[in-house]
Amino acid sequence: MLWFWWCCLVVTSGFIGGYSSDVTYDGRSLIIDGQRKILFSGSIHYPRSTPQMWPSLISKAKEGGLDVIQTYVFWNLHEPQPGKYDFQGRNDLVRFIKEIQAQGLYVCLRIGPFIEAEWTYGGLPFWLHDVPGIVYRSDNEPFKNYMQNFTTKIVNLMKAEGLYASQGGPIILSQIENEYKNVEQAFHEKGPPYVIWAAKMAVDLQTGSPWVMCKQDDAPDPVINACNGRNCGETFAGPNSPNKPGIWTENWTSFFQVFGGKANIRSAQDIAFAVALFLAKSGSYINYYMYHGGTNFGRTGAAYVTTSYYDQAPLDEYGLIRQPKWGHLKELHSVIKQISETLLSGTRTNSSLGSDLQDAYVFKKNSGEGVAFLSNRDPKNHVKVQYQDSFYDLPPRTIVILQDCRNVIFNTSKVSAQGLTRSIGSSQKFNSAERWQQYQDVVPNYEDTSIRANMLLEHMNATKDVSDYLWYTFSFENKQSGGDAVLHVYSLGHVVHAFVNNKYIGVVHGSHDIRQGCALEYPIPLNDGQMNNVSILSAMVGLPDSGAFLEKRVAGLRDVYIQYNGKTLTRFTRHAWGYQVGLLGEKSLIYKDDGSGKVQWSSFTSFTNQPLTWYKRTFDAPTQNDDPVVLNLHSMGKGEAWINGESIGRYWVSFNNSDGVPSQILYHIPRSFLKPSGNQLVLLEEMHGDPLQISLDTITLSQPKCRVCGKVSHLHSSPLNLSGQTSRMLFGRRPKVQIKCPSRKTISKIVFASFGTPTGHCKKYAVGRCHSSNSKTVVEKACLGKSRCIITEWTNYFGKDPCPGISKRLRVVAECR
Repeated sequence: MLWFWWCCLVVTSGFIGGYSSDVTYDGRSLIIDGQRKILFSGSIHYPRSTPQMWPSLISKAKEGGLDVIQTYVFWNLHEPQPGKYDFQGRNDLVRFIKEIQAQGLYVCLRIGPFIEAEWTYGGLPFWLHDVPGIVYRSDNEPFKNYMQNFTTKIVNLMKAEGLYASQGGPIILSQIENEYKNVEQAFHEKGPPYVIWAAKMAVDLQTGSPWVMCKQDDAPDPVINACNGRNCGETFAGPNSPNKPGIWTENWTSFFQVFGGKANIRSAQDIAFAVALFLAKSGSYINYYMYHGGTNFGRTGAAYVTTSYYDQAPLDEYGLIRQPKWGHLKELHSVIKQISETLLSGTRTNSSLGSDLQDAYVFKKNSGEGVAFLSNRDPKNHVKVQYQDSFYDLPPRTIVILQDCRNVIFNTSKVSAQGLTRSIGSSQKFNSAERWQQYQDVVPNYEDTSIRANMLLEHMNATKDVSDYLWYTFSFENKQSGGDAVLHVYSLGHVVHAFVNNKYIGVVHGSHDIRQGCALEYPIPLNDGQMNNVSILSAMVGLPDSGAFLEKRVAGLRDVYIQYNGKTLTRFTRHAWGYQVGLLGEKSLIYKDDGSGKVQWSSFTSFTNQPLTWYKRTFDAPTQNDDPVVLNLHSMGKGEAWINGESIGRYWVSFNNSDGVPSQILYHIPRSFLKPSGNQLVLLEEMHGDPLQISLDTITLSQPKCRVCGKVSHLHSSPLNLSGQTSRMLFGRRPKVQIKCPSRKTISKIVFASFGTPTGHCKKYAVGRCHSSNSKTVVEKACLGKSRCIITEWTNYFGKDPCPGISKRLRVVAECR
């Protein structure tokens, strides 16, 4: 796979107020002001955090070695109704981009405006659904008209603020559409013309910087086709033209999580390997999706997606640095920047190292300078390869980078950044019943409803996405006397609750991975010879965000019948139905100060275990420090939580994963949502839960007494050299272990230290056959009493070589107080 061409396309040249930058590209990379660039980018979505968090997130991204911040633009946030726009608060796109600019980074603006992104309805505003004759994302005039209007609105907003590079702003790249190739075939002859139209529409807006289409291998010139995925160095066929660079718009740092699912963990080593391989194959722009995932506040998450988003990213949900992922990638970025000139201007060759899974990718300049990437793509086997006159150990899925094609300056499998774990700091219990109040929402009967139809309405079309909830109600006279009656409900929604004659019958729910819907089947008590009221609550946990013909997607009840004595059926599909959108508490906005008084709250006397119960209380904010604040909802079931009228998202603690534990119990409360005292917490508990076990916690990167660890291998600098000559170090990159305590803590004890061949890992370790007896003394002298220390792994630092001729490691485990 070779993506190394040299034709050059000039995208812009011009000046519109202030200093303007020319952004061009050729077959090697983006070119900014005449200089080729290898760019590291990270996705941070502005509405998934708060404006108060943005400066810190961007600063940590920059410190981690990023050049670019990449974000989607969220159409349904910005245009909730046709022609009515919202760019306030978390939706302040201009403020977000200006903060990036203030910190000296570039921007990649993914306008879409379909974005998917595990965001409800893929970012499309639901009002599009009611446009006559519309077919989303196809050669369809109504859709193209609205898509062009919004895209133009965003581009003109950016131009008005001088935010494109050609105006002296930070935006160097924009994206139109999103992963369209995944669905294009479903639209038949309406697909390809739409791609051509979308590309031309975007280019004609004259932003002065290039456009990309991700996962669109036939992206029309001059739009660049880009790759998304975990391993674009292996899956990407390359640019579709010799004058386009290799761009990776989504390198997944983990994956999104769903309620009922497990967290997806991707190691720092695996990400680093994928990055190095993409660069070795002449890629030049890599974006981490996500670099900070954040929080799906309110009802913004897509179907079944958890409120916490990409928490395993280099910056976690709260904006804390996740080690060793953040540090390992930072080290890789630093190394690549030091050799970037050779990568961008050198001649590239590749050769086998003896197997189809082991390769050498070499970049050489005319001056003779060279860089080599030695790759082992074997996912299981550790190999030793010979390159030139040296041998190199390559663990599974590992790349070592050689300066001057000899000295190892980076090994994707060797992590020197120390690992830290999150823990609960302070905790405020909410176990005082006197502080709680509750309100039981009203279950409507047929007579209470104003929306009527002689059929089952589709859920999403009925609610217009103003609520997760839709009541389906009907009444009937039971002419069957005696015997057993069983209610059967089949739904394409996510959750179904059933009530008969105001008595709660039961609940069923679906899951993200089972798309057939859910079926409720419960025995019910009926009044013989009298009218009976049946009320069924359909609930969605986010709208779908992907797939072709999203406008035709169906949710909600599809069939309802009662079975008597296991035989006789009475079907109600074409019965007279009454409907109510949302819950009464939602309509009254009882989670806000001005709506709370619209209903009668009662004292919390005992745990009633009733569904559709609202709870509220007040609390004071933690004052000890600025650690992130979370609401621990481990004792609750399913619902939504508000702090001072701001929704912190849906919760679903009762939905366990295959290990029998909830997918998420901690729910982020941004500090900007809080007042020093008198904060109001409101919970809507849809199923059942115990609010007396809730707590308000803070998150730290360690406990008061914590352990930190680090390791480094001698192989970082000294491969076995067949010529007998010692490999020289370049750029001052001597192998080292860095130990760093969390904020306001210092190293109090060296628990373990061994220079030699120590075994194990941070939690279980032992001295190996080779061990320097003064290891602990050396490390104690360098580290005790300090918040941070660096120990160079070098024989003369530890004295006599304990085992000449053997590759050695240094492992350190320390305690911080």
